[in-house]
Amino acid sequence: MKSNLILLMGLCLCFQLAAQKKPMNSQVKPLTIGEIHEIYSNELAENRKLNIYLPDGYNPNDTTRYPVIYVLDGSIDEDFLHIAGIVQYNNFPWIDRVPPSIVVGIANVNRRRDFTSPSNFEIDKKHAPAGGGSAKFISFIEKELEPYIESRFRTKADRTIVGQSLAGLVATEILFTKPTLFNRYIIVSPSLWWNDGSLLKVQADVLKADFTQPTDIYIGVGKEGLTPGLDNHVMEVDANLLYDKILQGKSKNVKVYFDYLPAENHATVTHPAVFNAFRMLYPDKHSK
Repeated sequence: MKSNLILLMGLCLCFQLAAQKKPMNSQVKPLTIGEIHEIYSNELAENRKLNIYLPDGYNPNDTTRYPVIYVLDGSIDEDFLHIAGIVQYNNFPWIDRVPPSIVVGIANVNRRRDFTSPSNFEIDKKHAPAGGGSAKFISFIEKELEPYIESRFRTKADRTIVGQSLAGLVATEILFTKPTLFNRYIIVSPSLWWNDGSLLKVQADVLKADFTQPTDIYIGVGKEGLTPGLDNHVMEVDANLLYDKILQGKSKNVKVYFDYLPAENHATVTHPAVFNAFRMLYPDKHSK
C-alpha cells in the first residue's frame, strides 16, 4: 500500500513537471498604430519621413473626410506618439471632444535649421550654426506636404499645427507669414527670443481687420524662466507678449487663448499643454 502511494505521488509529480515544461500557445504580431511615408522634398533637397496616424474606422473608400493635425517634432522618439494618443483618447465616444482626425508627424532632419529664420546675433548663430532655413521649411509644408497628404487621404479643410519650443517659433512664423495654411495653431513655449524677438515686431495679416479666415490660437507656457538667447528674454514674458499682440489684433475671425502651467517646465510642458489646448479649442458637447 505504501509503495503504491509513493508510485502514485511520483506519477503526479512527473505529470506536473511535464505540464510545466509544455510551452504555452502564443502568437506574436506587430503593434501597428499608423503608417510611415517617406517623400522627397524639392524645397529642402532631401528625403523627409512622415509618421501618420489614421483614426479608428478610417476607410479610404468611403465618403467620410477628416481634419488633419500636423505635429512638428513629429519623430517616433519626439512628440508624435503622445500627441496621437491624446487625439485618440479624445475620440472615445464617452469623451467625444476632438473629432476623429488624421495625425501627421513631421520627423526631424535638422530642427534648428528648419525652425529658425536668419538671425543677426552671434549668440543665436552659436546656438544654431545651420539656422535660418525656416522659409524653405514653410515652403515645403505649403507646396509639398499639405498637397501630398490631401492627395492620398480623405481630408477636409480643417488643419491644425502643433509645435513646442523652436517648433513653436516656426508655428508662430507660419501664423504671421502664411496664416491660411492652418486654421488652428497650438503654440507651446515658443522660442520667441530668437533674433531678439523679431517675430513679436511683425505686422502680420492675421492681425488685420480684413483677415477673414476663422482661426483659433492656443498659446501655452510653463514656469520656464530665462531663454538660451539674449538675456533680456524670459519665456513666460515672451509668450504673454505674443498673446497680447494677437489679442489686440483687429480681425473678428481670430480667437486666442492663453494658458499658464506653473507646475511645468520647458521639458515637461508639451503633453499637458496640448491636452489643455484641445479642451480650449473644442467646446464640450456634453455640458450643454
